Amino acid sequence: MHYTKPTNGYRLAYRMNGSGRPILMVHGSPGDGHEYDKLAALVSLYAMTIVPDLRGFGESDKHLQGGANAFSLDGQVEAVISLMEELDLRDVILVGYDIGGFTVQAVARKRPDLVAALVLAPPVPGVGRRILEVSPVNEFWHATFFRTSLVEQVFDGNPEAIRALLRIHLDGWSGPGSTVAAELLDHMVQAYSAPGAFTAGVSWFRDSKGNPISDYAAETVPAKEDRLDKPVSILWPECDPLFPTEWSDQVGHFLSNYSLKFMPGVGHFSPTEAPQIFANEISLHLAGKWRATSVLEESHVSAV
Repeated sequence: MHYTKPTNGYRLAYRMNGSGRPILMVHGSPGDGHEYDKLAALVSLYAMTIVPDLRGFGESDKHLQGGANAFSLDGQVEAVISLMEELDLRDVILVGYDIGGFTVQAVARKRPDLVAALVLAPPVPGVGRRILEVSPVNEFWHATFFRTSLVEQVFDGNPEAIRALLRIHLDGWSGPGSTVAAELLDHMVQAYSAPGAFTAGVSWFRDSKGNPISDYAAETVPAKEDRLDKPVSILWPECDPLFPTEWSDQVGHFLSNYSLKFMPGVGHFSPTEAPQIFANEISLHLAGKWRATSVLEESHVSAV
């Protein structure tokens, strides 16, 4: 495990393997960089993989003295950019999903000079006020729950309570027949169980930008010249209850250079559930064979 220099009092832990073009993979919540173990093992055979734990997650610093803002979208973007600068990374392919997807998209907008392309699973822009419909509000209950004091009063430092909550997420959001819970649960419980660790890990949602309900509800369509113009591969799971596939219909109003592929049988934890699909997409970018697709060319890819 490697560690960055502190940025505003926080170090990032990261794993680095392989050599060649840099591929930086940012995990989701709940979780840490171990979500990318299988994907990094595939990609590090022909490229350099850098897999950090975000602030408050895994083995990165998670002290609470910096307040919730240290773990917010802005704080995580600051930390990831500092990592890229410290390692002198250029021409980077960013990979992300869940809060890692929000993070890498913000990194690409803030420092486009460091970024070559992105490979994303949802969240992606274009959901808008559909997030306020009954079904998504029910699915995103955690975004509101994590803002309450029950986090500190009931869950923080309580391994059994944390295990029960994480199992709800892992079982409820993964695809049919997925082994994600068996692969990740024990590790995640261990990572979250130290006093203060669970609170740090959910503090993303305590900042206004970290609440996907309010963030998407306030979403506006950018001017054409303000759309993200980096090459973006979108890999959309067909069995993710948080992000139904019909929400992909507005992406073109926010991204100007993207491809969209659907992953049958894959749930929310898609880099863990379907690492080969992500590896194949990364390979297209590395080989210069990636092409943007129109709506009529959207395709489905196998998780095998």
